[in-house]
Amino acid sequence: MTALTLSTAAASGLRADAIVVGVAKGPKGPVVAPGAEAVDKAYDGGLAGILETLGASGSEGEVTKLPAPSGFKTPVVLAVGLGAAPEEDDGFDAEALRRAAGAAARALAGSKKAAFALPVTDAADAGAVAEGALLGAYSFDAYKDTVGAAKNGKGPLGEVTLLGGKPRDAAYKAAVARATALTDELNRARDLVNTPPNDLNPESFAAVATTAGKEHGIKVQVFDEKALVKGGFGGILGVGAGSAAGPRLVKLSYTSSKAKKHLAFVGKGITYDSGGISLKPAGHNETMKCDMAGAAAVFAAVVTAARLGLDVNVTGWLALAENMPSGSATRPGDVLRMYSGKTVEVLNTDAEGRLVLADALWKASEEKPDAIVDVATLTGAMVLALGNRTFGVMANDDAFRASIVDAAEEVGEESWPMPLPEHLRKGMDSPTADIANMGERMGGGLVAGLFLREFVGEGITWAHVDIAGPAFNEAGPFGYTPKGGTGSAVRTLVRLAELTAAGDLG
Repeated sequence: MTALTLSTAAASGLRADAIVVGVAKGPKGPVVAPGAEAVDKAYDGGLAGILETLGASGSEGEVTKLPAPSGFKTPVVLAVGLGAAPEEDDGFDAEALRRAAGAAARALAGSKKAAFALPVTDAADAGAVAEGALLGAYSFDAYKDTVGAAKNGKGPLGEVTLLGGKPRDAAYKAAVARATALTDELNRARDLVNTPPNDLNPESFAAVATTAGKEHGIKVQVFDEKALVKGGFGGILGVGAGSAAGPRLVKLSYTSSKAKKHLAFVGKGITYDSGGISLKPAGHNETMKCDMAGAAAVFAAVVTAARLGLDVNVTGWLALAENMPSGSATRPGDVLRMYSGKTVEVLNTDAEGRLVLADALWKASEEKPDAIVDVATLTGAMVLALGNRTFGVMANDDAFRASIVDAAEEVGEESWPMPLPEHLRKGMDSPTADIANMGERMGGGLVAGLFLREFVGEGITWAHVDIAGPAFNEAGPFGYTPKGGTGSAVRTLVRLAELTAAGDLG
């Protein structure tokens, strides 16, 4: 795990493997960003010219390495692109700082220590740089020869020293503490998403949650197969029926004595999705270990809320199952009786996420929280609509939907508000059951949202976040986002909890 410290030390006197400076894209070439004044001075004010000669432009994420100037105790200067230079008197926005810090941290893999001299004008900037660096340094090495990787200079960056910070200032210390707690748990969510399904099943995921609960004062209740049968959780049991690894429903409860509001987060946790009897074709199942990313996000958000001591009650529900084909698996045409009492005709066993979520949503509704947010890698239709970096947000309340989109934008996650068109509901009418788990093919992501709405308690504000696109990055890394599990929606959920604790959300 990468360590992080604040420092007021002079750049020239700090011992590290590299010093990171920012460079922006100006109208006439690269411009050295604030924070790098001492470094630029050591180059006799010619750092921008040197970088331009080396081909740097200041474009976002661009990385250029050059020898450190004479007298510096660091051998390398790494210039990272911040994108377009802001207008005079404006600073760089938080997301630009996060992405630049992340790109730099990733480029410094194998280094023991790096000093970051990026633009930091206040505690919020310090928090953004810290967050980006700690997320960018992430590496999933659980199944690799880490000793060999370290020897070959391929391990993650060991330590980040943030220059320009104020180690004794309460606001700076709080910003860095928040960034550390948030990134620790977001990176744990990434680990869970990246863990192979032969090692992560519903039971082992529940064990991880139980251990974390004991560590951070979170009450954890695990509903095993016997409890699920007794409770009548037909959706979760139906999805898990084909697997040798039994399903689980996990409840995590963080409470604050000062809380005035209660949020419930519900996460889809399909630890492997083969599609069941409606089997996925080759080429569509290789990354289906990531189908529990919603549950990982909910788990991480609840633990982060506890670590930050937020004045809001947060309950997380992890609906965990493995969707496999076998002689005991649910078949297309079967009818499941859900926890709510409604019956569902299963037309496609690969539309299983909505079935486990439906049970968890109704269970969460029983506690009458002020709002429920479910998070799921639910539909390929949402990926077709919004691409691989943007999640869709649907809700039964337009203002709440807007609040989630605004919170996502604030923390640097791309989202888009989506509708719940009433005319699509008719497509789920079933001649056999109360509702079918499939409807019209066109607008499939919206149909899934309408299905979930059927299982939200009356009068409860609810939103559905479909992270099917951004949850697992199959392309190359960018900014602070690695290849593989990304931790999508964790920061948005944490921000919602913070806003609710502050009284700024409903």
